Amino acid sequence: MSTDVVGHLIEVISGQKLDAYLKQHVLEPLGMRDTGFVIADSQVPRFAANYERQADGRLKMIDDPAQSLYRQASFLSGGGGLVSTVHDYYRFTAMLLNRGELDGVRLLGRKTVELMTMNHLPGGADLTGSRRGGHVHGDRLCRRGLRPRLPVNQSPARAQVLGTPGEHAWGGAASTAFWIDPAEDLIVIFMTQLMPSSSYPLRRELRVLTYAALVD
Repeated sequence: MSTDVVGHLIEVISGQKLDAYLKQHVLEPLGMRDTGFVIADSQVPRFAANYERQADGRLKMIDDPAQSLYRQASFLSGGGGLVSTVHDYYRFTAMLLNRGELDGVRLLGRKTVELMTMNHLPGGADLTGSRRGGHVHGDRLCRRGLRPRLPVNQSPARAQVLGTPGEHAWGGAASTAFWIDPAEDLIVIFMTQLMPSSSYPLRRELRVLTYAALVD
């Protein structure tokens, strides 16, 4: 909810609605033409349905593209609610990997990105034993520090999964995920539509397969 508060602060400080501010200052500068809070009629044929795993393993559609809640925005959430494509998400993550700049457009200062990707817990603490149970949207964050919005991996060995110290990531409620690994010059974007995110260990397995494929 803290990020929802930040979204409201953006509206108060800028004098713009959150969707208008993001379009002017983030989406249009980065060429993210398919990202927004509302699905237009022309986008519906490309909009994926969302499913929920039932107790017996069957999948139940819980969000039909033609009748989706995303056809209209009732709340402009700073913490979620944007619908995007792999292309647009790549544009955003590439900007972060490049420390705030993409194709000649500087969205953030280099030091701002560095601050965003540092562990902000006192004394280098991690999320182990926290009331979140060391998980974010179903992914184990053992030995990951907390930073503004994104967890940062401090030690792959202690996290018990392949990775690189300093990588930063986030997972969505529908099992989506991305991570950025500056040391490997790597971006991984995983788009799927399955709730809850703990249905299958998809993201952990994706990490193992991705890093195991690096041979140079």
